[in-house]
Amino acid sequence: MIRYDALDALPVRGALPGLNDALEGHGTAVLVAPPGTGKTTLVPLALAGLLGGGPARRVVVAEPRRIAARAAARRMAWLLGEKVGESVGYTVRGERVVGRHARVEVVTTGVLLQRVQRDQELAGVDVVVLDECHERHLDADTVAAFLWDVRQTLRPELRLLAASATTDAEGWARLLGGAPVVEAAGVSYPVEVVWAPPARPVRPPHGMRVDPALLTHAASVVRRALAEREGDVLCFLPGVGEIARVAGQLGALADFGDVEVLQVHGRAPAAVQDAVLAPGTRRRVVLATSVAESSLTVPGVRVVVDSGLAREPRVDHARGLSALTTVRASQAAGRQRAGRAGREAPGAVYRCWAEAEDARLPRFPAPDIKVADLTAFALQTACWGDPEASGLALLDAPPGGAMGAARGVLTAIGAVDSAGRATERGLRLARLGLHPRLGRALLDAARSVGVERAAEVVALLSEEAPREYGDDLAAALRAARRGGDAYGARWRAEVRRLRAVSTDLSHARAHDGDSAIGAGEDAVAGLVAALAFPERVAKADGGSYLMVSGTRAEAGDGTGLRGAPWIAVAVADRPVGKGHARVRLGAVVDEGVARLAAGAFVEERDEVHWADGDVVARRVERLGAVELAVRPLADADPGLVRKALVEGLRREGLGLLRWSAEAAVLRQRLAFLHLHIGDPWPDVSDEALHARVEEWLEPELSRARRRADLGRIDGGQCLTRLLPWASGDATRLDELAPERITVPSGSRIRIDYGNPEQPVLAVKVQEMFGLQESPRVAGVPLLVHLLSPAGRPAAVTADLASFWKDGYKSVRAELRGRYPKHPWPEDPASAEPTRHTNARLRR
Repeated sequence: MIRYDALDALPVRGALPGLNDALEGHGTAVLVAPPGTGKTTLVPLALAGLLGGGPARRVVVAEPRRIAARAAARRMAWLLGEKVGESVGYTVRGERVVGRHARVEVVTTGVLLQRVQRDQELAGVDVVVLDECHERHLDADTVAAFLWDVRQTLRPELRLLAASATTDAEGWARLLGGAPVVEAAGVSYPVEVVWAPPARPVRPPHGMRVDPALLTHAASVVRRALAEREGDVLCFLPGVGEIARVAGQLGALADFGDVEVLQVHGRAPAAVQDAVLAPGTRRRVVLATSVAESSLTVPGVRVVVDSGLAREPRVDHARGLSALTTVRASQAAGRQRAGRAGREAPGAVYRCWAEAEDARLPRFPAPDIKVADLTAFALQTACWGDPEASGLALLDAPPGGAMGAARGVLTAIGAVDSAGRATERGLRLARLGLHPRLGRALLDAARSVGVERAAEVVALLSEEAPREYGDDLAAALRAARRGGDAYGARWRAEVRRLRAVSTDLSHARAHDGDSAIGAGEDAVAGLVAALAFPERVAKADGGSYLMVSGTRAEAGDGTGLRGAPWIAVAVADRPVGKGHARVRLGAVVDEGVARLAAGAFVEERDEVHWADGDVVARRVERLGAVELAVRPLADADPGLVRKALVEGLRREGLGLLRWSAEAAVLRQRLAFLHLHIGDPWPDVSDEALHARVEEWLEPELSRARRRADLGRIDGGQCLTRLLPWASGDATRLDELAPERITVPSGSRIRIDYGNPEQPVLAVKVQEMFGLQESPRVAGVPLLVHLLSPAGRPAAVTADLASFWKDGYKSVRAELRGRYPKHPWPEDPASAEPTRHTNARLRR
């Protein structure tokens, strides 16, 4: 019996006429309805004609999460007074409850995506409802684009409805060809906001890490909410691990009477999920991830405690690592979460951050297509016939770099050809309902170890295993086999599903494949992990592991992985303050498996480079960044040797060449002329000489083979090749920048060009008598260092005339007494220059 009283109480009923008109007239629509209005339950029933007054249609409702899909189907069946599977059923990965006469089927977006790829016309389906489209999950965006393509090219009669509580209505309307936007008024109760930041600052999230101080604070806020408010408490936390830790800190909650603590997340047992969605007989504290933000009404909740954190996918393309990461939840998520407290009555939300921080939070969560690993998306678009995704109706275009990385992976596993089109193998991978990496591992490992054993490990990798299973994949496999927990049950169901979808491999036996692959659990786990993540195969190297990709990783203490010569890393992250990745899940392999799985990375090449102060030439067999075998190379390519020598000169300096005193002076003179005259005089700085090495250091450099050969090259002789011979200016070198200059005494004194700004002339005072102005070279006055008769500094001047007039008197007074045998005339500007004493002068 249909529960009309419950249906009539749903506010979205008032929007049904407008929604029907929009779909009848345009074929597409966008429904914006606040939480609790019935958009997820009443609308599909009405569109299917199950409430009377409308034509019978088959409606498919796509939900982003399994828990939401099951809950929506159960709620609709309850409203009809039926069991699930009669008029309303659901299909999620590994579970299908749909009767022959079902008119409404609730599916996850992943299931719908697989279905559209198999049957592009969606035969028999009249309406598709894309629920909670604001969450911007990658599967949801993809299936929306595909369905619009289907409607445009194959089935114009297919009706599409995008529905959400808070969404970019204009964007979705534009995407669906100018679809009408229908808004439903909601009945919402006021929600008081209580700002409850920690007393002391907590560290921001990094990777998967959350500061334990914040979790302790969240637990204390839950206790505070229980004491200050009535009703059940819904606490939002980022992940399963954080939920478990807060649950442990809450204990029995004996101070608040009979209180039940429930943990809700995508991996929670179905019984727990059902218990949360049903009215409780005692007060409850529900600890939940973001699965409780939308689609689900948790009855009895009057208080929300929001940790302010969420998990989003991220990819570190530089390290080849992809995983969920903890981020600050957006303002939109905060509104969704707070709204849970006002579904049935006035409520309150306790936010575990300061009010001043709220304005700095991102407005919306980042769309998956902008931040997630796009390998699966790229395979879907390739199978759809649009490898670049350029013709798809997407709210956001996929980043070019992420698509390039995705195509690189797909090419390596043989899923796409050189043009990006899906191969036959790629089509098979897409039908498996797995990430392409895991699909590749299932197909290829099955030939060696059989479908059953390959499926066991792939199922373990397809969903994060409980932390207590450890980081050794083989040990985790044994734990899953014997485990009676909820994860073990889901793992077994996924193994059955993979076995079913791999029927084309059912003939495979272990002896059909590589006989070198052992039959033990460690060998099977290692083979599958290596096939799924070939660039993460890693070799022990100096206390850590070097992956094929070049990323370094460390295995934890006390793990079965530590000390193994080779491992395959399935899951890794980068801890705070660490330069290396940390292995979260991996398996021991041997070199044979490493070569088999990562064979595309094997190469043998000659490597000639500068290392440890000399040329090192060797022939290296590599597995990506990992060296497999090395032997000396006697007949290295001369071009590579020359390149290594140039690198040595760049790293250790041009001092590796032989520089006589004259050569060093020549370089200084040229530097002086380049600074003050410029062209055609060459720049002889290190950078400039490195840039023109072919012009001045050949052919000597080409004949060199090692460091010692560089030491025999005369740098000064080579440098003369840069002189401006063609213009004839080279002959003026001694005129413009002479090595020596004749002073008034007749002596030829060497000029020091060490400072090209102003060269120095160091000369005894008496030898400069009679000279009215400072000497110049290339128009630049020399800095004259005037010396005592003993050669010690007496004065420095760049203006000799001023010195004779103003500075000489004090110098004369000091030196006259110290050197009485030398002439000290009162008027040096007109005196006779000399190199001799007074006695010599008299003779």
